[in-house]
Amino acid sequence: MHTLIICPNILEKLKNKHQVSRREVEQCFENRCGVYLEDTREDHQTDPPTLWFVAETNHKRLLKVVFLVLDGNVHIKSAYEANSIEVAIYEDLGK
Repeated sequence: MHTLIICPNILEKLKNKHQVSRREVEQCFENRCGVYLEDTREDHQTDPPTLWFVAETNHKRLLKVVFLVLDGNVHIKSAYEANSIEVAIYEDLGK
């Protein structure tokens, strides 16, 4: 896996807003089955592209992880419990 970078303000948001830890994000990368999907929604397009996937933590918590790859490093934008629509999209297009 590439180096995982979570800037302090994002780490705080993950902890306080979504109750997601850095280790849970790492576990999702380790447990991922499928490919990364690109967020093509107009309001979310970035350069480089925003990528995402849905995976379980080791405690079976299903998270959506959103990130960018910059200079070979993975920069986390967000991670939170995936909703049923996100799960269905990932099941259809990502696996």
